[in-house]
Order: sequence, then structure tokens, then C-alpha cells
Amino acid sequence: MKRHRNVKIVATLGPASDDYEMIRALHEAGADVFRLNMSHGDHAEIKRRHEIIRKVEKDLDSPIAILADLQGPKLRVGVFKNGEEELVEGAAFRLDLDDAEGDATRVKLPHKEIFDALEPGAHLLVNDGKIKLRVKDCGATFADCEVVVGGTISNRKGVNVPDVTLPLAALSPKDRKDLEFVCDLGVDWLALSFVQRPADVEEARELAKGRAAILSKIEKPNAVKVFDEILKVSDGVMVARGDLGVELPVQNVPPIQKQLVRKCRAAAKPVIVATQMLESMIESPMPTRAEVSDVATAIYEGADAIMLSAESAAGSYPIEAVTTMSNVAAEVESDPTYTEIIEASRKAGGVTVADGIVSAAREIAEKTDVKAICCFSQSGTTALLVSRERPRVPIIALTNHIETARRLCLSWGTNCALSGPVDRFKDAVIAAVRAARAQDLATEEDMIVVTAGVPFNTPGSTNILRVAPCAEDLIYAAASE
Repeated sequence: MKRHRNVKIVATLGPASDDYEMIRALHEAGADVFRLNMSHGDHAEIKRRHEIIRKVEKDLDSPIAILADLQGPKLRVGVFKNGEEELVEGAAFRLDLDDAEGDATRVKLPHKEIFDALEPGAHLLVNDGKIKLRVKDCGATFADCEVVVGGTISNRKGVNVPDVTLPLAALSPKDRKDLEFVCDLGVDWLALSFVQRPADVEEARELAKGRAAILSKIEKPNAVKVFDEILKVSDGVMVARGDLGVELPVQNVPPIQKQLVRKCRAAAKPVIVATQMLESMIESPMPTRAEVSDVATAIYEGADAIMLSAESAAGSYPIEAVTTMSNVAAEVESDPTYTEIIEASRKAGGVTVADGIVSAAREIAEKTDVKAICCFSQSGTTALLVSRERPRVPIIALTNHIETARRLCLSWGTNCALSGPVDRFKDAVIAAVRAARAQDLATEEDMIVVTAGVPFNTPGSTNILRVAPCAEDLIYAAASE
């Protein structure tokens, strides 16, 4: 489906977007990727939504990416005798492994791993950071804390531990079951929560066995510290600003967002900016001006995709939220300043032949009247390299693997199309010009750039670039000379 923008939109499905008509309407409004949140909904619900997405894909003949977002380990306090208590600044409060119901002086924290990692001076954040505790003394079964920021604490509120790397795997037993389930279903991307180290990503990749690409959610301070290493072993990244904003001072999040987006682009790996982008549209048909500016900022930074969470999953205006995002993206990308920023932030690519080919394709497109860059890509690698260049003309990613086409739906500027297998470069050129015309990106009077690799059907072999006319008779005439 042709989009009049390059940045992609990820829409989370939920109770507000749970049937064929709504999911189709969301795709037609601009959703390129659908997120299945494994924190909500049982396997039967997830399976049904997956089937609906694939039916929409088939009915509209438009590749759609499905991203399954694994829950990750959830750290929560226990329960209180009175349901809740008020913690006062300066008061003492203990966290321990005692099964007794909590009161104003203590509550159970059923995570021995936290006590093993804590040291005096460390901080614990409860209920999305609304309550802040500082550890004064701790042992294998307890942590005696001082209340730094007070408030109401109640049953099973979440706990964040920003100061230490916890000896917890990113994949809980539930996540392992969910991972196997969604990989068997046939999702395209796995979003991995609670990533703290590269080994977390490598474990998920080993379990996925190539059935889905691995996207690391950056939501822990320790993940930011070792981001370069995490990026190397990831296929993509999500900047999960909600948890980052809890565990880090909120003023730290915007510069971190910019740094991560640029590093992902330099590595030719897609990056999603997520969380609270149009939060007010859960209940309002119109966003706030600040939210629109937030979405625009992520686009100006060069993010591959921007994401809706509760806005599309549980809000009253899911279609309006997607439409608003799409309209903001189209307006930003038509701004000459956007082009200046994107091109000024472009870094020199790698040193492979494929890097040189895609860089040359972008330069030709900028200096001539070429209408599109068409790349044949078996694994998607070449298309990702072209996307990294952020060319001024559309990108057509041609592949005979539907799995590759779906995964590329997350990448900036890629218009994915399926082609039959090709054995000769002339056939590749013919397929490219037909795809360009079919997507209304070029007419018979126009020219496009075609990149491919010989021998064909060999991943990573891009070694040919041709400027081709879109009139097929001219292609055949040149081939016969």
C-alpha cells in the first residue's frame, strides 16, 4: 500500500482494535506494523488477532509486519493488610521476603535476586517512580530503606531498581512460552523487554532460531551504558521512553533518544520511538500541541518508526490517532528543514561493495531525475543499507520472500513488493520497472535506479547498479544490442 511518507507507524492492538473492520481501517489509515502486547491477552486472543492481520494483508495485497512484544520479568511488591498505606518522607520502610501482609513499616518483595544485587545507597522506585526509597542497610532477605519521596503504596505495585544490574534473565518462564507460541504463529519481530546486556539478546535469538527478527527494548539505564554492544547483536531497537523516564531523570531521556536513533541509523538497523506519543488521544479526538511536537521531533531525528500504545489498543479514537501520526509525518517530511537535518546527520557507510553501491544509488537519485531506487534483497540487508542513506526518492524493496517483505515494513522509506524468482539481471530490471509503475512511483517516461547482486538469490551479494528506463521496449532494445 502506497504511503505518502517515509517514517513507519506501529499500532498496538487491544480491546479497541480487535476485529477485522477496525484492523483493516487502521492499516488503510497508515499503520504499517501491528504490535501484539504479550502482557495483555491470552494465546487464543493473540492467535485470533494474528489471523485477522494476515487476512487483511491478503485482502489488500499489502505486506504487514507483526511485532510480538514480550512482557519480561515483572518486579512487584506484595499485598497490604489494608490494601494500601501512606509512606511519609523520612520514614523507615523495609522490603523483605516475609509472607506476612504489609503495613506502614514493611511489605514483601518476592524477588530474592534484587536483595542479592542491592547495596547501601541504591534507590528503589515504586509505582512508576511516584515513591522513591533509598537503601540504608540490606542483606540476603531484606532491605531497610528511607522514604525519599512519599506517597500511597498499594498491592502489587511495580518496582524499578535503576542503580544496579539485576541478576535476572530478560526472558521469564512466561516469556519463553510466549516466544515459542508467537514464533510458531509466524510473527516477524520479537520485542525483548528488560534487556540489560548483550547476552539477553543472544539468548532470545537462540530460542527464536531465525523465525523472527529480534528487537531490543531500551528501557534500563544499564542498557544505555552498553548500548553499542547490544546494538551489535540486535536486528532493531525500540526506545522505550516510559521506563527510561522512570529509572532516569526525565531530562536525560531526550538526548538519549537522539543518540540511540543516530547510532541505529549508522548501523542500518531500524529504530522505533515509543511511549506516550499521542497519550491524550486515548480520550480525545485531538492531540495536544506538545504531543504533535514530540512526534515531529522523533521524525526530524530520523527514526524509522513511531509507535502508538494505548491510543490504538484501548483508546476511544484509534483511527484518528493513526491518521494524526500519518498527517504529522507527511507534513514534517515535506519541510525542507527535515531534508537538511537528515542529510546533515548522514554518516559515511561501511567499506563493502554493497555500501558503495547504495551510496552511489542515492547520489545518482539526488543529482538526476530518477524517480525511485529499486533494490533486490533476499535477506533485506541491501534494503536496510538503502534505507540508511535516507534518499530523497522512494525505495522499492523487491524480494521473493514474504518474510523479508514483512520485516522491512518497519524500515524507513521501504515500499515492499513481492517478485517471482529472477535468474538474469534483465529480468530483475523488468520486475523493478513494473513495480515502480504499479505503485505509481514512476511512469514509462521516467527512469529508476536498480541495484541487484549477481549471482542472484545470494544474500549480501549486491554488486550491480543500473539506471533504467521504465519503458520496457527500451530495456529489451538495449538487451538485444
